[in-house]
Amino acid sequence: MTGQSDFRAGLLDPSAAVPDGLESGDGTPAGKRYDVYRNNVTHSLIAALQTAFPLVRKILGRQNFNSLAPIYVRAHPPKSPLIMHYGDAFPDFLSQLPQLEKLGYLPDCARLDLAMRASYHAADAPAFDLTGFQQLPQEAMMSQTLTLAPATRVLTSSWPLFDIWRFNMIKDAPKPVMQPQDVLITRPDFDPEPNLLPPGAADWLAHLGQNETLVAAYEATAATTPEFDLAAALTITFTSQAFCANERASDATTS
Repeated sequence: MTGQSDFRAGLLDPSAAVPDGLESGDGTPAGKRYDVYRNNVTHSLIAALQTAFPLVRKILGRQNFNSLAPIYVRAHPPKSPLIMHYGDAFPDFLSQLPQLEKLGYLPDCARLDLAMRASYHAADAPAFDLTGFQQLPQEAMMSQTLTLAPATRVLTSSWPLFDIWRFNMIKDAPKPVMQPQDVLITRPDFDPEPNLLPPGAADWLAHLGQNETLVAAYEATAATTPEFDLAAALTITFTSQAFCANERASDATTS
């Protein structure tokens, strides 16, 4: 009999021998069947990476991406039976490849792909009552706490991450200007959308994510980013539906 650990050990390594004692249902050696199964598993995981990282795939090109994918698959077997979680180590994997050293922004692009996928699979939540909020007196408004929607993700980057995404994914978009950009990802409808955040807004959202009031989050952000524009931050977060109603969403993240 072949144990599960022996069976799994060779699945992602085409050079590994077929596990000893592996038999087909009729009692004959299952070497060829195991090779077919091993090949299918590898191709399925590569296909999952292709789907999960469209921005990285666009930047590298199909051939280069498909050359890297098997290396990642063999070094990083799935940790979860849910294929939507596969690829969480891909940004770090890309950062450690000497051949990609000149593409320093690529790991952040992979993080953006991961965040878009996480936003897509996040739970639904009741819509934020913007009308009711706007009717509050200013003092009462600033004392409110705002709940990040489960689909909301925030990425900080030393690269022009939003411009890189736009240049590669939207036809005729302008070339990126080399300056750091932070990105807000929300899911106002069915599909997630990235949005460019104004300076300081990522920190402001992090404070709100810790259940701080609007005024406390603003004061903390202004202390480190004097140019922080609260009106601009509120506009982009309200129009993109970054917030939800009721209890604070525990799986909304700022990274």
